[in-house]
Amino acid sequence: MVLPLSILDLAHIGKGETASDSLSASVDMARRAEELGYRRIWYAEHHNMPTIASSATSVLIAHVAAHTRTIRLGAGGIMLPNHAPLTIAEQFGTLETLHPGRIDLGLGRAPGSDQQTMRALRRAPAAADDFPQDVLELQGYLTGRSRIPGVDATPGKGTDVPLYILGSSLFGARLAAALGLPYAFASHFAPDALQDAVAVYRREFKPSAQLDRPYVIAGVNVIAADTEQEAQEQFLTAKRKRVSLFLGRGRTFTPEEADAILASPAGQQILRMTTYSAVGTPAEVEDYLGRFAGHAQADELIVVSAAPGRKAWLRSIELLADAHGLTPA
Repeated sequence: MVLPLSILDLAHIGKGETASDSLSASVDMARRAEELGYRRIWYAEHHNMPTIASSATSVLIAHVAAHTRTIRLGAGGIMLPNHAPLTIAEQFGTLETLHPGRIDLGLGRAPGSDQQTMRALRRAPAAADDFPQDVLELQGYLTGRSRIPGVDATPGKGTDVPLYILGSSLFGARLAAALGLPYAFASHFAPDALQDAVAVYRREFKPSAQLDRPYVIAGVNVIAADTEQEAQEQFLTAKRKRVSLFLGRGRTFTPEEADAILASPAGQQILRMTTYSAVGTPAEVEDYLGRFAGHAQADELIVVSAAPGRKAWLRSIELLADAHGLTPA
């Protein structure tokens, strides 16, 4: 049986592009991924980031869903402490009503932003502490068993939109296990706790109405190209761009400056984020993903573009689909 592959689309706004360009490209990506046989595409909630266009995550999902037919679409994820659970239940209940059987709702507790943006979102600093209770409240609205007497989500009630807990630590693993929900680990940028978190999740998992056995999705960076040299060149460009993104504070570094920073302690932290990266020819990438799936005890992999350009990323998912043996829609 072929291990399912899915995609995390960061809706990147490239240099010289507009948000409109990015959203149009996300539609093109989803259509191609659907044709190739990918299981799902997720979009993440980020705010105040000039290079990411997925801030209004549910709106983007609705737009892409209207331009595709079968591929599952969802949030990877909604940062629930930024929102009232009822609001999210109504949004995703509406999506499920419009596109039955195609909507996922991944939930995280991080802010998806900086401190100033948290204040602009009216998010209380301690909001993350209520995350487990908020998940249960949201689940109640979607299943039709509201925990708030006299309050229902319309649309939403009885839609049973499947929930996923996102995380990069043992906290999310234990919560997903306790609630009997699928667990998606952000190993594509936070690799350190992967094996410990998955082990805890599988050991402590309690079956639920949504899920009778543990289900793990692991994130992994991917660049597949026609030659290994081409893939490695793209990977180096991507790492240099991360230096400007995380350390530039508005400044763009030359390739030589970026390489010097990557060799420094600060640069090593950036490189650490790319620990789990499949880079090379299609055969090399497929071999890496097989080994990584075993390492992560994953039931599904969600691949994240590490390619520096959209054309290269599209080529990458095409090469990977063929190498992995995905069945076209």
